Amino acid sequence: MAEFSFPVPAAWDGASVQAFLRAGCGLSWRMVVRLKRVENGMCLDGRPVRTIDTVHAGQTVTIRMPQETPRIEAVPLPLSVVYEDASLLVIDKPPYIAVHPSAGRPEPTVANGVVARLAAAGTPGSFHPVNRLDRNTSGLLLAGKDPHAVYALTGRVRKEYLAVVLGRVAGSGLIDCPLRLREGSYLTRQVGAGGKQSRTRFTALASDGEITLLRLRLETGRTHQIRAHMAYIGHPLAGDTMYGADTSLPRHALHCGTMAFAHPVTGDPLVFSSPLPEDMAALLTAHGLPVPPFPAC
Repeated sequence: MAEFSFPVPAAWDGASVQAFLRAGCGLSWRMVVRLKRVENGMCLDGRPVRTIDTVHAGQTVTIRMPQETPRIEAVPLPLSVVYEDASLLVIDKPPYIAVHPSAGRPEPTVANGVVARLAAAGTPGSFHPVNRLDRNTSGLLLAGKDPHAVYALTGRVRKEYLAVVLGRVAGSGLIDCPLRLREGSYLTRQVGAGGKQSRTRFTALASDGEITLLRLRLETGRTHQIRAHMAYIGHPLAGDTMYGADTSLPRHALHCGTMAFAHPVTGDPLVFSSPLPEDMAALLTAHGLPVPPFPAC
């Protein structure tokens, strides 16, 4: 059973336990409701407390989250772990492996490997991804070890991607175009009326006219957002046969290179980087373009 302690600062003196946990500690409404059903799920200075009770500066609220039952089969995999603590797991995901199991694909996924890793460490739990990467996208993947960590991080993680696109792109720009499902498809996205707001910022880093290396930052997190947006402006990703026809790589050239966020429990700033994978680096080298070092977030 996971346990977290939250000291009460002066700004929350006199607040209710519920208000402090929700707004002060970032717990979801659903989690607070669950804690009510757990024996000693909420304690104030070590004594059981109700959500309507009052907290005072200098006291400590402790919550005890119930143990989860994993719903995904544990399959040991050689995960490349960049960072791990009691709340978080940051993985450098290679291409050609899915993040989560899906129908029709029996091969192990990152989720299976994470569940196996947690079980082997004696802390069995489920897989809670904060961000998701396509099967063929490489780079940093963040997972929380409990629902609180995921809730506290959702929408608060700054990520930057590196992509190789076709043609010459110069300068910087913002693609602010709504994305929706393409008619007749259950997966492919397209720009169109009625779609969800989607915003992608890009900066060109190097180009030889045939390909361009871009740094991209998402202001929204839609499925296939980078791939669909770049294809829409006439510069599909190298190797992306879903949104283009290029076969210079056996996968689309997209990599999550940097990630920055505040730790959901301590508030400490964390920054992680992942170097460009060999296949994308080789493509740049073949075109006489420099391979960037670890990108700065």
